[in-house]
Amino acid sequence: MKPLAESLRPQNLADFFGQSHLLNDTHPLKQAIDNQQLHSMILWGPSGTGKTTLARIIAGQVGGHFTQISAVLDGVKELRIVVENAKKFQNIGQKTVLFVDEIHRFNKAQQDAFLPHIESGLITLIGATTENPSFELNRALLSRLSVYVLNALNAQELSQILDRALEHESLQLTDEAVRLQIINASSGDARRLINIVEQIALAKLDRLDADSVGQLLQEKISVFDKGGDIFYQQLSAFHKSVRGSSPDGALYWMARMLVGGCDPKTIARRLLAIASEDIGNADPRALEITLNAWHVFERVGSSEGNRAIAQAAVYCAVAPKSNAVYKAFNQAMGEAKETCDLPVPMHLCNAPTGLMNDLGYGEGYRYAHDEPNGVAKGQTYFPSALGEQEYYVPTDRGLEIKISEKLETLRQKK
Repeated sequence: MKPLAESLRPQNLADFFGQSHLLNDTHPLKQAIDNQQLHSMILWGPSGTGKTTLARIIAGQVGGHFTQISAVLDGVKELRIVVENAKKFQNIGQKTVLFVDEIHRFNKAQQDAFLPHIESGLITLIGATTENPSFELNRALLSRLSVYVLNALNAQELSQILDRALEHESLQLTDEAVRLQIINASSGDARRLINIVEQIALAKLDRLDADSVGQLLQEKISVFDKGGDIFYQQLSAFHKSVRGSSPDGALYWMARMLVGGCDPKTIARRLLAIASEDIGNADPRALEITLNAWHVFERVGSSEGNRAIAQAAVYCAVAPKSNAVYKAFNQAMGEAKETCDLPVPMHLCNAPTGLMNDLGYGEGYRYAHDEPNGVAKGQTYFPSALGEQEYYVPTDRGLEIKISEKLETLRQKK
């Protein structure tokens, strides 16, 4: 017996719900399908957004021979079989459309195996991935593919799919609260929604109300992948909320990650980076507070430790911001790479031996502690060929206001 999701799989674009941004008449993808001018592509989007279904429909629309392999189960051996079959179909004038599910799981060598067959036109490749292709696919392959982004389905689209699934299973659902309950539990994933309906049908419930359906539904699974693109996007949202001085946004994204199973130490590590990159000397206490929160977590565990990390996140969000040190260090690193062959000025060198002293090592160096106010005014600290540089430009925020005033004095040559 077929799973309900397979039985309901649309056979044409008219029955396909969602992705209207790709399938309207003005979009190049839709025009290519209508004109039967198919090209190789990547369909990138969350689970249950119709990647496999869309690939099958596209192959049918252009009259191609559809074949499918999975990067989880298959490899180059299976690709060779596809290629041999494609040559046979080419001899009778039929295109081969190869759908590769989870293409990001293929390694670089396996991905390279597609290149000659895409370039020759023997196969049209449609790859599906839930991960960011710019990270997961090698450049050579990615340069030969168009990337189309599929979005999670919205409530209206899910409602249409729900109606089809209910009709197929001869189920009546009039309670709008229960409809909303099922739609919310599916998290934009059509396959998950259909599986819920199938689960309800198999349970043969006497009545479809919120309580009975709720008992069948497990706690909503948070959309989070510890190593995937969604993880990095949520971590990015957290970082940008703190940088943007939104403690509420920071707490929300921190909570989202924790609910999804993120290791709290990952958040603590990101906060340490934020404290130095985005706050810096505008409030040096941010680094100390964040590090202390990490130590609290390690000593008392997640319940109390998570609160300490949350406290640090709020502190960092409301702290004055400066990336002056971050920018200055990057500038210094760039300069160092360009001038790595310049010698250390003699007056800055040590002279641990008599010979080195005789050669002038350290000659002319002025010991700062013996100078007025502990500053050797006018002494240089860069290679002479480079000249004195000013990388660090403090902002007018937080402690850097005072640092700027001090630097103005320190950088005076007399």
